[in-house]
Amino acid sequence: MSFLKRTRAGAALAMILVAGCHHKGGFQPLKFPSHQALYDASLGELRKHKWSHAVAGFEKLTTDLPARDPLLPESYYYLGEAHMGSKEYILAAQSYSRVAENFPEDTLADRATYKTGIAYAKLWRRPSLDPEYGETARSTFQSFLAAYPDSPLRDSAVKQIERLDEWFGIKGYNNGVTYYKRKAYDSGIIYFRDVVKQYPKTDAARKSQIRLVQSYRAIKYKEDVAETCGLLEKAHPGDKDVAKACRGVKAVLVADSIANPPAKTASQTAPISNPPAPVAPTSGTPVPAPVPEPGKTPPGR
Repeated sequence: MSFLKRTRAGAALAMILVAGCHHKGGFQPLKFPSHQALYDASLGELRKHKWSHAVAGFEKLTTDLPARDPLLPESYYYLGEAHMGSKEYILAAQSYSRVAENFPEDTLADRATYKTGIAYAKLWRRPSLDPEYGETARSTFQSFLAAYPDSPLRDSAVKQIERLDEWFGIKGYNNGVTYYKRKAYDSGIIYFRDVVKQYPKTDAARKSQIRLVQSYRAIKYKEDVAETCGLLEKAHPGDKDVAKACRGVKAVLVADSIANPPAKTASQTAPISNPPAPVAPTSGTPVPAPVPEPGKTPPGR
């Protein structure tokens, strides 16, 4: 054999050996002798944060396991965890939701529903973006609270709803500020009032009421200024921003002035079509704390 042929043969053999070693060392769901063995190995890959390996293993389990196999709901749940680790949030939400949909009595059903909401919440990255996923997350958390009132995750779900509400409030507030800065006060008032009505416990509601005072002053609605200041001073005693906005105003407290507003002008009642993109308000807008990362993988049951 010539030197050139020996060299080519040696190189080919080396490539075969390397490929064989790589194939042997990779994670291969097909090589496991049983569902339990694949489940245990996939869980091990998940705990080592080898997300793609875990996805491959649990995906195979979700397609191969019988409908009543006790490993099936766990496989859907951990498939969701693997997708979360890979930041594939839509796939994670779909996997988690299969647990509650198909196995509502399973002990993982409440946690999986909660994690579905977390996955959707992560898809709404900031208030200025389309809030569709935020709305889906909020409705998921509300469904969770209704379905699992005794879950240990209840308080966490309530906090998630509060964070989302703050973002919804910020979005509405920023839209109102856009009109306020253009001196389109009637249009801005619609947004500010909606924030106060829909998200009354948020800081965006406080800021919206302050903007309402400023808007009412600009269009000389003295009665509305007095009523709004009355509500602000009752809800936020000692607040410096409230004191500044209501300086010189004789506040009047009307318990349901927001719920039963005075008659609006035609421009106030007309729908707003294609509102402009929000602009940053002059004062700092509080941004809620980021949605926390999913918790550690629950221990095996």
